[in-house]
Amino acid sequence: MKYIIAIILSFFISIIIAPFVIKKCKQLKFGQNILSYVESHIKKQGTPTMGGIIFIISAIVSTFCVVSGSFSMALVGMAVFFGFGVLGFLDDFIKIKCKRNLGLRPYQKVLGQLSISIIVACYAYFNGFIGSKVFIPFFDTWVDFDVFIIPFIIFIFIATTNSVNLTDGLDGLAGGTTIAYLVGVCAIILLNLGNVDIMARVEQENMLVFLFAVVGGVFGFLIFNNYPASIFMGDTGSLALGSVVALSGCFTGFELYIPIIGFMFVMSTVSVILQVLHYKRTKKRIFLMAPLHHHFEKKGMYETKIVTIYISITILLGLFSVLLTIM
Repeated sequence: MKYIIAIILSFFISIIIAPFVIKKCKQLKFGQNILSYVESHIKKQGTPTMGGIIFIISAIVSTFCVVSGSFSMALVGMAVFFGFGVLGFLDDFIKIKCKRNLGLRPYQKVLGQLSISIIVACYAYFNGFIGSKVFIPFFDTWVDFDVFIIPFIIFIFIATTNSVNLTDGLDGLAGGTTIAYLVGVCAIILLNLGNVDIMARVEQENMLVFLFAVVGGVFGFLIFNNYPASIFMGDTGSLALGSVVALSGCFTGFELYIPIIGFMFVMSTVSVILQVLHYKRTKKRIFLMAPLHHHFEKKGMYETKIVTIYISITILLGLFSVLLTIM
């Protein structure tokens, strides 16, 4: 019941504050700058951005309203969520202030991500409820990474936050895909709750409250972000969502489910890496445009169809993972 309450409460907070955030962003002229070579998106020029503020607020507020007992994991999770949101906000603000599509310099953004990731990795390693064991999907076995869990978690946070950030290129794409991912991984966490001790169970239950609150907040945000979007989440939202995707694995030992259920996030990053490497070597492109969703756009696919495909694949991978976990 508390998971349902977290979703519903966060959803309603999100849809209540969204119009105010949109209005304020318009007043402050916090509009998105569109790259000139993304011709199909020129009409979106000036659409309010930084909309991630909406689900960051709604998820944190609703989590505090619903959690009970010990919730240190959820508290740290919310701090990480907020921290990545602040980093994304700085990036968005610089883009708007300087009227350019590049905000923080790459090294500045990576340094910020790395700083938060190191802190959360150390917290996970020294926390008795998390530790260094990683579950191997579909083999029903755990492997102890010992101290090497720290660089592993750091890698996951850097990779995941950037992957979700790259996926945020179409109306509703990053938000919808993240909801599908979180529902799948939360189902797996719920199925595993019976295998943890009482204290750890309370912590994981409250962590689930936070994850479901994010689902509700993003769902409410999508009402305004769905095509045609009234507001974009910006890096404020995409980096925050990427951190939640990483947290869902790193705080439960289910890190290896991230590239499985979050396969479409992986494809965004892989398509960019392949495009850059191939172009540097041959001066030719593999894709018409990277990340992958822009390639499909260039091929003539409608934006809404691409979003539907990404979400559907993520749902199917989530169902597949849950069914194999049960079996």
